[in-house]
Amino acid sequence: MTAASRIAAIDSLPAEDLCARAEAALAALVDAMNQETTLLRAGHLRQAAQLTPEKTRLAQDYVTLARAIQRQHDRLSAEAPKAMARLRAGHESLATQMAENLRVLATAKSVSEDVLTDVARMVGQQDRAKTYGTAGKVAAAPGESAKGIAINRAL
Repeated sequence: MTAASRIAAIDSLPAEDLCARAEAALAALVDAMNQETTLLRAGHLRQAAQLTPEKTRLAQDYVTLARAIQRQHDRLSAEAPKAMARLRAGHESLATQMAENLRVLATAKSVSEDVLTDVARMVGQQDRAKTYGTAGKVAAAPGESAKGIAINRAL
């Protein structure tokens, strides 16, 4: 099945069916984002990361249906006005959930970076000489963090 035939098949769905599919995809996406947000708040970064493939798939499904709804807006508004109103409300819910999810992701990233930077600094201090140098002073702290510690900024 080609992309054009898939688009045509979606566009030709009855109004109520297309709206119902979009509502189901939207609800599943909001639920996945809510689960991820909850796990991130609890500090379960690995478990939250495991939701990424499913969340990506759900987002793709929703975007496909949302584009179909945009293309069929006039027809859907005439044939299923209540379903369209529910979709608008659901989309607003998605926007709210996405904003919260992004705030929690940014916080988790910042905390992770701070922890790793502190660890690198502490490990680097262990490499510092604790004896007096020729001038009778303890050697200055090295100018860089410990070698071998890297911070992956992709979260």
